[in-house]
Amino acid sequence: MTANEDQEMELEALRSIYEGDECFKEISPVSFQFRIGDLEDTKAFLLDVTWPETYPETSPQMTLDAFFNNRISGETKQLILSKLEEQVEANLGTAMMYTLFEWAKENQEALMENHKPVATSVTLISSSDSTSVTSTAKKKERKEQLTKSQKRKMISRTDHKGELPRGWNWVDVIKLSKTGGKDDE
Repeated sequence: MTANEDQEMELEALRSIYEGDECFKEISPVSFQFRIGDLEDTKAFLLDVTWPETYPETSPQMTLDAFFNNRISGETKQLILSKLEEQVEANLGTAMMYTLFEWAKENQEALMENHKPVATSVTLISSSDSTSVTSTAKKKERKEQLTKSQKRKMISRTDHKGELPRGWNWVDVIKLSKTGGKDDE
């Protein structure tokens, strides 16, 4: 078989294996993305793989340059890629994508054991800002104080249970009928 026939057969197999799997994405017939881990997982990463023309006789190109991997340090990315390269060398000459993806899933914890999330943005708060934040929080906690006359007015509108009487906000239908509408003319 030629390299292209091997690629076509492996592509068919990958499509059937990962059909409906949200972790696998085919970008083109020779380029794929595979997410190792759940979206919410801080140790998840996205592996980009591209086949050269001579794949599987030569190793695929693998990168971790996707935006999804921004929080992973450069050292951790190098470790992951070097471990994956070892797997590629062991499987050279055979269809290896499924093997690579499954190996990465099984060894995710070991690959990411030294992972410390990289802070992508830093917010600085000076001490004066933090005191103003706490003082506004205290102001919001206080309830609005009513005067005695406001309290009396509220009580006079309600019944003995503190509820407004039935129909207190109803509209007078007779007044509405006197205003008329477009049909009256």
